[in-house]
Amino acid sequence: MPKRILFLNNTSDLYGASKVALETVKVLKRNGYHVVFAISDFGPICKALDELSCPYEIIPLATIRRKYFSPKGVINRAVSFVKSWNAIKRICKEHSIDTIYSNTTALVIGAFFSSRKKLNHIWHVHEISVGPKWLQRIYAKLLWRKTDLVIAVSEAVLNHWKKLEIRIPIKRIYNGFDFSHFTLEKSSLRSELGLSENDVIIGMLARVHFWKGQQYFLDIAKYLNTQGHQVKFVMVGDAYPGYEYLYDEIKNKIEENGLSGLVCNLGFRSDIANILQGYDIFILPSILPDPLPTTVLEAMGAETAVVATAHGGASEMVVDQKTGLLIPWDDAKHAANLISPLIEGKELRVRFGSEGRERVIKHFSLIEFEKNLIGAMKNV
Repeated sequence: MPKRILFLNNTSDLYGASKVALETVKVLKRNGYHVVFAISDFGPICKALDELSCPYEIIPLATIRRKYFSPKGVINRAVSFVKSWNAIKRICKEHSIDTIYSNTTALVIGAFFSSRKKLNHIWHVHEISVGPKWLQRIYAKLLWRKTDLVIAVSEAVLNHWKKLEIRIPIKRIYNGFDFSHFTLEKSSLRSELGLSENDVIIGMLARVHFWKGQQYFLDIAKYLNTQGHQVKFVMVGDAYPGYEYLYDEIKNKIEENGLSGLVCNLGFRSDIANILQGYDIFILPSILPDPLPTTVLEAMGAETAVVATAHGGASEMVVDQKTGLLIPWDDAKHAANLISPLIEGKELRVRFGSEGRERVIKHFSLIEFEKNLIGAMKNV
């Protein structure tokens, strides 16, 4: 059984996959594993790692992204790959590493290095790939041939990769979190925004990206606004590097949809519990399948009524009409009509919030995640 792990993480933020990485490190350390964390730059996650007394190194990680799909990009990745290889080699020698743990499919270096050096390899897969078929097949072969354990964060992710390569040693393990900190007596969001108790706050929280659904959220807001509800809309999240131009598109969309003065765009926030407990309704408006959106789990943990587009992992998290609502990802008018009764009925919002918290604690707790993860790793 592996005991000394080099954990590769492709970002230094504190969004979904990085939050999962931190919870995974907590579980591993609690079960006697020695963990060294590797990221490509400094960021908010570094402070969290210090608090966990988890050593980390800033090294090149040769992540694979669409922007590198060009001759110049290939050369860039080749150079980065060599630097990454040498850095990983050094860390493995210094810490007597026996296992590489790659968090997300953007990190292929871990698969190749562990295969070459005959180390164990665990791949935590958060993605439902929508790239070209040839690229999906390459990844599927890597997951099969160069990985001892593949962890899929949802049935949607598992089924996606199984269809491409049935021999992948894949196991579905839902992400788990500690929801005890979602216990604020009262959120300060309403007073911060100067809203009355009669205003229904509808919000989203996601990094700004074309598929995360910020524009779809605003289309839904347009239709809800025409129905005469007393609502305010809140958007939280900063942009992925290279996608800052989407801020201008969002600003234009707000004006085009007649929502000026009704939408508060707060950008990056670290007080997630305060934000989510301040929402009356949380919407996940992803227009592509979101594998297992962390924000849905957090909103359910905050006892906030959840609305999510009906694909990807959200369909496994939200029980439609019981713990929340599932809406179409391509019909904003119909989505608004489904949400409307939730705006009008406070009792319904409270019931969805209560049922949602019960469900998330039962199926997506840190205890359940720890049991399943450590159990799977014993077979590596």
